[in-house]
Order: sequence, then structure tokens, then C-alpha cells
Amino acid sequence: MTAGLHLNVNILNAGVFGGSWRFPGTDALGSYTIEHYTSIAAKAEAAKLDAVFLADTPALEPTIRHRPGNNLEPSTVLARIAASTEQIGLIGTLSSSYNDPGELARRLGDLDHLSGGRFGWNVVTTAGPAAAANFGRAGEPDHALRYRRAEAFVSQVVASWDARTRLVSPQGRPVVVQAGGSSDGKRLAARVGEVIFSAEQDITVARAFRTELRDTAQQFGRNPEEVVVLPGLSTVLGSTEREARQRRELLDTLLPDAYAKARLGGQLGFPLDGLADDEPIPAELLRDPDEAGGSQTFYRVVRGIIDREQPTLRQLLTTLSGGGGHRIVVGTPEQVADDIERWYRHGAADGFNVMPDVLPSGFDDFVDHLVPELQRRGLFRTEYTGGTLRGHLGLRVPAVPRDSLAGTG
Repeated sequence: MTAGLHLNVNILNAGVFGGSWRFPGTDALGSYTIEHYTSIAAKAEAAKLDAVFLADTPALEPTIRHRPGNNLEPSTVLARIAASTEQIGLIGTLSSSYNDPGELARRLGDLDHLSGGRFGWNVVTTAGPAAAANFGRAGEPDHALRYRRAEAFVSQVVASWDARTRLVSPQGRPVVVQAGGSSDGKRLAARVGEVIFSAEQDITVARAFRTELRDTAQQFGRNPEEVVVLPGLSTVLGSTEREARQRRELLDTLLPDAYAKARLGGQLGFPLDGLADDEPIPAELLRDPDEAGGSQTFYRVVRGIIDREQPTLRQLLTTLSGGGGHRIVVGTPEQVADDIERWYRHGAADGFNVMPDVLPSGFDDFVDHLVPELQRRGLFRTEYTGGTLRGHLGLRVPAVPRDSLAGTG
């Protein structure tokens, strides 16, 4: 794998903060237009980022009452971005729980070919009752079953890509991206993941996570150097530290209380109705992370904050700011660059999946001020050296297993 920091931008509707759509000067409904995505992608490509990333849940979540959601299907949006860009990578989230492997393999394989080898697939085992209901199910499959299905699903998709002898992209096949901090998630990541999204909050824990993942990948017969770990990073930038902190404070005041509580309740697996804002969440309501349903990764993150800091419910809601539980760094471009460099040089990250506080303004600040600082330090590229996502990430074109060629035309 080539040296150098890797950066993606997560185009998460109006921004990662729960009140981002209410931030002054922000178009609250901008994420329902294709221009929102293509303009951010153009800025990301000009800044030489590795990829743009789209999250997704195949359902209309009840939280739509309180903030705009991600309601445009990722592969459709990324196809439009591919047509308006030339080199930046394109990573979309598509569920292994609610898709057909044959159809998904063809759709993404064709898009990878048409884009010149720029696609990546973020494999998710969709959690939550809203998605289950959307597909006529009484409840979501349990955690272990979702991951067993995901492992078989990915194997079928990759085998289908390997069997292609026509319309093959320059990078061979799309990059497989995976996120999961649970025991099942880490096993799947080590077995099939080439880029791993994580949600670690502590630099020492993050380094141990990356080491464990690479060691396990090696046990599966893989080259550990070809596992790229990108923790999520939410950024709040200002020209001075005071300005950055004031921006964060304003975002906290804009956070819809009902949205924040509904999201946190969904992460913890129980409603927060009746709990006092000025008291900690009762310990008896909390479960061991390995026994939680839904997303064990974010349950583990939130439970870690509770155990370390013993916050009141209100303090916990403010700490998370309605986001997904990713680490939030507030400061000047130089201060945030210091943080990024420390994690990178410590071996805790190969780069970051960046989630600006507000879109597009927070990303404008990131591109205009933080990226040049990283380039000045020699951490980040100033030009692309290739045109595929694998090339940006320093991943080789995968060898096609000999037996996958049998019977293909």
C-alpha cells in the first residue's frame, strides 16, 4: 500500500450535526437536489480527496419529522457524480440485508466499468425496525444472522465480479468497504473488507483496533498492508479556536431535542421517555455491547462515553450533538491538522472518513483551509497519481481466482 493520508467526505444531507439544516445560510432542503452532491464532489475532486461517500438506509426513518434525511438512492446519485467528475472515488452504501446479490453485483460492476474504476461498495447489515417494516418484516433479523448473511452475500457478489470477462474496470472490481466494531463486524471486516470505517474515540483504542484487524486479516491469508482503516471524523472549524467553539455551541443550540432523543434511544435500544435530563441514564437499562441489537458499533461508542464520563442525559445529547457517535474535533485548521497528524503517525488511522458539521459551508472550510495545511505538512497529496479508487488508496488490482473463469464467456 502506498504511503500517505487518505480522506473521504461523507455527503450526509445538510451535515453530520443534528441541527445542521438550521444553521444560518444553509439550504435545509439542499440534499434533495442533485446539485448538492455534484457541487460537493467537484470541490472534493479539486482538493484531491480519495472519494466521496454516501450513507444510506433503505427506509424512510421516523426522524424525518425532525431533520432532512438521506432519501436519494446512493448508486443513482453516484452515477450522476461519475458523469460530472473524472478521478475522484465513489463509495455508496448498499444493504446486504435487503438487496439481491446478483442484481447488486451487476449494478455496481457496470457502474465501476462506466466510471473507469472508481466505485466502492460499503457493505452494511441494516439494523432498525423501520427498514424491516419497509420490507414487510415484523422485526429485524438478529445481529449474528445479519452478519452470516452478509458474509455469504459478499462472497457471491465478489465471485460474480471476478467472473466478469467483459466490461471489467481498470481496477478489476469495486473496492469492498465495511464498518463494524462488534465481534461479528470485525470478523467480516478482516475477512473481506479492503477499506474499514470505524468509530473509535480514543487514539490508543483506535490503534489496537487497527492492529487487531490487520492481524486477523493476515490469519485469513490476506495481506494486512491492504486493509485501509478510516475512522469517522466530524470537524468544526474556525479561523480562531474561539470562533470554532462558538460555531459548535451554536450548532448545539440548533439541535432539535426530539430528534436527538429519538436517535440516542435508537442507538441504545430503549426509549428515553420519562428519563430526567439532569440525571445520568440508569445503569440498569444498559446492556453489554455484545448483547445489543441494532448497531453494536455505535452502542459501544455511546456506552463508552457513558462509562468514562458519567454524563447526564442532557450532557450526553450535547456530546453527541445528534450525530452518529463519531469523534468530533473542534478548532482552527492547524489544531485539527495536529489531531489528524497525531492519529496518523501513531498508527491509529490510515486516514479519515470526514463528516463536516454543516454542508456545504463546513466542507468549504475543510477544503479551503485544512487540506492545504495537511499538504504543507507533506501528509496529503497535491495531485492524483492515477484515476481509480484502488489507485488512490494504494490497493493493488486483485488477482482473479483461476476457478472463477470457468464457464464464463
